[in-house]
Amino acid sequence: MSSFDSMQKQTDILPKERFSVCNRVVYRDTQLCESLSSGSVFHIRYFRTSAVHRDEVITVKTPAFAESVTEGDVRWEKAVGDSVAEDEVVCEIETDKTSVPVPSPAAGVIEELLVPDGGRVEGGTLLFKLRKGAAAAKAAPSPAAEAAAAPPPPPPPTPVPTAMPPVPPVPAQPAQAKPVSAVKPIAAAPPAATSTAGVRAENRVKMNRMRLRIAQRLKEAQETCAMLTTFNEVDMSNIQEMRKAHKDAFLKKHNIKLGFMSAFVKAAAHALTDQPAVNAVIDDSTKEIVYRDYVDISVAVATPKGLVVPVIRNVETMNFADIEKTINALGEKARKNELAVEDMDGGTFTISNGGVFGSMFGTPIINPPQSAILGMHGIFERPVAINGMVVIRPMMYVALTYDHRLVDGREAVTFLRKIKAVVEDPRVLLLDM
Repeated sequence: MSSFDSMQKQTDILPKERFSVCNRVVYRDTQLCESLSSGSVFHIRYFRTSAVHRDEVITVKTPAFAESVTEGDVRWEKAVGDSVAEDEVVCEIETDKTSVPVPSPAAGVIEELLVPDGGRVEGGTLLFKLRKGAAAAKAAPSPAAEAAAAPPPPPPPTPVPTAMPPVPPVPAQPAQAKPVSAVKPIAAAPPAATSTAGVRAENRVKMNRMRLRIAQRLKEAQETCAMLTTFNEVDMSNIQEMRKAHKDAFLKKHNIKLGFMSAFVKAAAHALTDQPAVNAVIDDSTKEIVYRDYVDISVAVATPKGLVVPVIRNVETMNFADIEKTINALGEKARKNELAVEDMDGGTFTISNGGVFGSMFGTPIINPPQSAILGMHGIFERPVAINGMVVIRPMMYVALTYDHRLVDGREAVTFLRKIKAVVEDPRVLLLDM
């Protein structure tokens, strides 16, 4: 007889109700199966339960930066004792190019801040200590607090009077009335003197790293480049009519609105291909000119923390819909402060649109190490001469600032006229003219 058959036979001898009890898991120190003989119980497994470590304290470090970023300044969004949820932003690290949010790895309470506000940190620096699970315990109200917060019982209803109140007695002699002229006005109290009258104050705010970097780069551009600006004007009538005629169908098919920015970006890519010197750059270390066979256009976006320039890559291969979708995605990331350093690296040409703020005219500054920048401005109706007649047309001034060390005047003017031709008549792109 096998051992299994022997075990099965011994099991069959046991009463059914006793076997069902001993078939359960047996804890240490339990007395459920004491009445059974040792031969009736084949195996007992012991285990212990352990409580979840809700009050564990963890230390959060600075996330790894991009390759071109080495350090940043901490700006705290939370303080010691604040409750945070999982993935809630505790602080932001401002770098030269962008802000890196640091989320909480778990729900809990901030135990300690290890870096002061505005302190400089590098990748892997210890930032703060978090007590996990304390937020849930802190948020749960105690029974005493619930009892204290219970509303008081309503007051008993006021009895309704059934008898009329007594009438006050009428005086025997009427009160002596005074003429109006005899009444002396009471002088009003003088207003209290305000302590802030004539006080002028100043408030000093430390420049963040992004603003410092912007100032440094713009000054470097002025000191390095031989900047010169040329101007032209664009008749926006045709592009406005095209947008008006196709905006609904464009929105229905691509789920995004058709704007004017895509026309200028595509026109710039067409002009950069025609004038490669504007798309090139001078390598000062080797004294060489670097020509690119691709077009990466940086689009300047104004944010509360400064000007950022996310890059639209390989624009020469895009159509209007691709450009509009990319601009919308980058703009959304910029507004949410979610731009990564990789989104702003590179770029062979920049477009700045001051027209969204109502600018009529301006001279943009080159974004180094690029060699040129296009400045768009507002659309205003002006009288213009067309075929010997004065008509009112929606016009925009455009400006091209270029590095005269690399780009000659002929190339700059030809480049700007090419943009004017494409925007005024987009059919030029189809004819490759």
